[in-house]
Amino acid sequence: SFVRSAGVVQHRMGMVSQRMHQRMSSSCSSRGRSTAVVTYASASGEQKTIVIGLAADSGCGKSTFMRRVTQLFGGDPEPPKGGNPDSNTLISDNTTVICLDDYHCLDRYGRKDKGVTALAPEAQDFDLMYEQIKAIKEGKSVEKPIYNHVTGLLDPPETIVPPKILIVEGLHPFFDERVNELIDFSIYLDISDEVKFAWKIQRDMAERGHSLESIQASIESRKPDFDAYIDPQKAKADVIVQVLPTQLIPDDEEKKVLRVKMIQKEDVECFDPTYLFDEGSTVSWIPCGRKLTCSFPGIKFFYGPDTFYGENVSVLEMDGQFDKLEELIYVESHLSNTSAKFYGEITQQMLKNTAFPGSNNGTGLFQTLIGLKVREVYEK
Repeated sequence: SFVRSAGVVQHRMGMVSQRMHQRMSSSCSSRGRSTAVVTYASASGEQKTIVIGLAADSGCGKSTFMRRVTQLFGGDPEPPKGGNPDSNTLISDNTTVICLDDYHCLDRYGRKDKGVTALAPEAQDFDLMYEQIKAIKEGKSVEKPIYNHVTGLLDPPETIVPPKILIVEGLHPFFDERVNELIDFSIYLDISDEVKFAWKIQRDMAERGHSLESIQASIESRKPDFDAYIDPQKAKADVIVQVLPTQLIPDDEEKKVLRVKMIQKEDVECFDPTYLFDEGSTVSWIPCGRKLTCSFPGIKFFYGPDTFYGENVSVLEMDGQFDKLEELIYVESHLSNTSAKFYGEITQQMLKNTAFPGSNNGTGLFQTLIGLKVREVYEK
């Protein structure tokens, strides 16, 4: 979701009555809608489009992750110029980010009528999702619908021109096997329940004025569908970023210090897992000392082989946070297979984005590493 000004919200809410006729029917098997929306306009040139899939629950850091990735390819991602101010799409020099909420076939009121959440498969138009992502990958422009997060309705479509890199982010990028087969590199953000709850309190109480009770009710109402339809998708991802409570502080209640794992599948085409010191070994490392400043509770790294859903993986883990981000260069010097093009590029990218959430811990570090991997996948 994007933060919208009060003026835009007021403007869009004033148009709700004009759009009530656009609400979808209770059926999601609308083949007519799918066929009508795709337009087969050839893109100029012979450029290829690679598709990156990013799966996560809402409020789990997808927006921050996408901004880190897109900045590696030039330009700041922005909504389409001159289009719908409530568009969920982000476009930069070489990337386009599509929010898969746009493929809801039930609007907010339709979901309420049917008694389903936005996580339920029956609330998604997977046929249209597949057809349009396939068309973009083939170099064709499409007329993609817009799910309006302000009004809860489906807005008129917008034109999406094939980019060099298409990022599809949302709840269900790997759920439909046809869509999953189109994805060249897949990422899952896996936030533990304890951290997710702490983050939602911060966002919804501090920033949106929600009560603790309403936040708890919202999480509990979504959990059955999350467990059934969203969480299992991590088994299909090439890289999983797990965010967990720290183990450096016993009984930590604030959840501000995080333990973050980057679980990297082995034997993935165009992808070599990043490792610490010695590939394939099991390494535990406390880098604090003369070359890395550490205040309480310190920093601890771990690297080693493991299995995840029956597949061989390499796990790189960071617990704690940096005091002086420029000292990350010391850690970077001990990492290999980072896909950086020059010594210090990881540290440089992190220092560029110090205002982003997670810039001093493993979430920012591993998002940056994955961004470099995305670049490598594209260039191969």
